[in-house]
Amino acid sequence: MARNALILIEGHRGNGPLYVQAAQRLGLHPITLSTNPTQYEYLAAENVETILIDTDNLDALVQECSRLRATYGIAGITGFAGHDESVSATVGKLCRYFDLSGPNPASIEQCCDKFVQRQLLAEADVPIPAYRVAANAADVESCAAALGLPVIVKPAVGSGSMGVRLCRSTDELAEHTAYLLDGEHMWRSQPKVLVEEFAEGPAYYAAVMGHEVVGIGAADYNPPPHFVYRECTIPALLTDEEHKRVADVSLSCLPALGLDWGPKSIEVRWTKRGPVVIEVNPRLSGAPTPQLIKLAYGVDLISEHIKLVIGDEVNLRKRESQVAAVRFLVADSEGTLDWTDGASRAAAVTGVAEVRLYVEPKAPIVRKGDYRDCIGHVVAASPSHAQTEAILQRAVASIGWSITSP
Repeated sequence: MARNALILIEGHRGNGPLYVQAAQRLGLHPITLSTNPTQYEYLAAENVETILIDTDNLDALVQECSRLRATYGIAGITGFAGHDESVSATVGKLCRYFDLSGPNPASIEQCCDKFVQRQLLAEADVPIPAYRVAANAADVESCAAALGLPVIVKPAVGSGSMGVRLCRSTDELAEHTAYLLDGEHMWRSQPKVLVEEFAEGPAYYAAVMGHEVVGIGAADYNPPPHFVYRECTIPALLTDEEHKRVADVSLSCLPALGLDWGPKSIEVRWTKRGPVVIEVNPRLSGAPTPQLIKLAYGVDLISEHIKLVIGDEVNLRKRESQVAAVRFLVADSEGTLDWTDGASRAAAVTGVAEVRLYVEPKAPIVRKGDYRDCIGHVVAASPSHAQTEAILQRAVASIGWSITSP
């Protein structure tokens, strides 16, 4: 009898190995299709069956999956958006073609364009920041003038906080507009810039599966003008009423965007108006959010997502009650990473669940003002917020590094 395969479109530095391991635990044979498999080190390390293919070419993917179906039973197809959201839509199209469980590709595509997403949320009366869209520098300037400084300026299509900046003056606005439109920012499509009001207030994110809010986390960023994660904690310190309001506004996004299937991550700011939706991502959050959910609640979102993909029954019942948090290690300068020290000491601290360094010594460090500024993370869990925070402080204090300026 043919083995059942789980087809994974592209990979992911954080979640990728977890999907491979979860698939194997569920008795599936994971196969990764990628344009550049060598960028995902775990594929070779874990001896994952891998096929080199242009994942932007839907016809080629259909042909390859049809070929694989002659050898395997294809139980399901999923993938990793990473920092190219179009992968999620491609997965949806493949699932439709092979009559498998998966997301609606049209809903994914309209959600990935943040301007279209904003329009749909506004039409459904979901609270969002005031916004405008611009195609050139003059448009950006007039949009900012209409909204009033400070404003957030970012690409309408993108993720990982790439190209996102708070502009507090006309000089900062001109500088960032030039960065986006004059060749430094990499556009995968026609340049389209979103200009929106700066929604000030505590940041939260809701991890959603189907129509259920699995958990709400608190997000803390390094100081503006960029939005680089410093720390995330699950569950967030919210009253029952605040939790309900964040959950309700998060779930109100789903019918507006046609997202009735699978995992979503919804970012919210608690402003003077109450909870305001900043962004809806039609996918599972990147690592280590799934690990935080598992530590906090005992719910393995990755295994449950795979079950949904292959048509099995999903179980989101909470079995733990812990406070889990991650502290990101952010490069404090540019240059060459000379050395790192103390990761093993940090890992030995009671309550620490994971210590990961993303870069090796002698690697170049170039700060971009986005997720690429993070050089590692520490994950911890305990029964209380104060204890988890103390564990993180102790563990992070054990880790050192040196960057030599060029």
